[in-house]
Formats: sequence, structure tokens, C-alpha cells
Amino acid sequence: MQTRIDTFDTIVASTVDYLRSVWPEQLGDVRFVVAAGPASVLPGVGVERWAVNAAERRVVFYRLPIQRLTRLHRNDDLHRRMVIESCVFRAIAELLGKDPWDLAPDRFRHF
Repeated sequence: MQTRIDTFDTIVASTVDYLRSVWPEQLGDVRFVVAAGPASVLPGVGVERWAVNAAERRVVFYRLPIQRLTRLHRNDDLHRRMVIESCVFRAIAELLGKDPWDLAPDRFRHF
């Protein structure tokens, strides 16, 4: 049986793998890390959901803020997954200087 931590890690990893397949040159050398939470709260920002360090080619996803501080429309597996995937897309978009919707436009064409 998977724990919430395992599920979170799996969703982050599968979303990163997908985006790496779409953007292999831009993401091939990027290191993706999952941490429980940030070391501090940023004044005027609050608790970060992720941190991007372009110089180090590193993105850190903060599991607890993503899981606990996000208001879900519906609290079920699908919506929890969508929130995690959304954070991965937004963090990678920030790293690449793109809009999240531009990362995988064909993936959402059916909507």
C-alpha cells in the first residue's frame, strides 16, 4: 500500500518524466528534489510550494505546503493529483521562462 508521501513522489516523478520527454534538451540536466517544506516563510509571499534555482539547474517541490495548504475544489485522488501536477508544470515553466500551458499544448487539446 502506498503512503501519501509515496503517492506524491510518484506523481512528481511521472510528471517530470513526461515533461523531460517533451523538453529533453532543456530539462535533461535539471535536478528535481522533493522536500517536506521550505526552511522559512517569505515575507509578502508566504509558504512556497516550490523553489527554482536556475543557476544550479535545480527545482525543489515542497510536499507539505502543496498537500496541506492548497484549497481543493473536491478532495479526492484526481484533484489531489491535479494540484501536484499543476505545481510541477508551474515550477518547470518558471525555470524555462514559459507559460505552463505552453509546456505540453497537445496534452490538453481535448479539453
